[in-house]
Amino acid sequence: MAPRSELLAFVDARLAYEIDVVAAARAQARGNAVIVDTRKGRSWDHGHVAGAMHLPEDALDSLPAALPRDRTLIVYGWGPGCNGATHTARRLLAAGFEVREMLGGYEYWVRNGFPVITAGTGPRLESDPLVTAESDQAVHAAAPAPVPGHGLRHAGWAGK
Repeated sequence: MAPRSELLAFVDARLAYEIDVVAAARAQARGNAVIVDTRKGRSWDHGHVAGAMHLPEDALDSLPAALPRDRTLIVYGWGPGCNGATHTARRLLAAGFEVREMLGGYEYWVRNGFPVITAGTGPRLESDPLVTAESDQAVHAAAPAPVPGHGLRHAGWAGK
């Protein structure tokens, strides 16, 4: 087994890098962060976090200038078994962005009852009590922070 100091350093690094959906929703509502969907286009079209930007893996070769450098980018994939967001996070970190990865991805966002966009609508589904960390109506009611699209697909600005 690794020395305790190495294990503590590993856990500290995870806590600094990973963010749960409740904290991600709060950061988005405060305007401190932009949530970034790293899934493919069909997945984005199926449904995505309200207010998220779409940055699929095939767009990483030339990072769009519209990615904000003044806020934390919170990346997500489908769920806990998907590591696509981890690959995107590594590329963004290497490019100098402040990045965190949302634990549980889109699945846990939906299961917590946070706003999603599906087929042009923005329903809020009932939260799943098995995964909902807390019942904070202020977090659920908060509107996503606006983010200029400039070529990125963004839930708030269709067609940009």
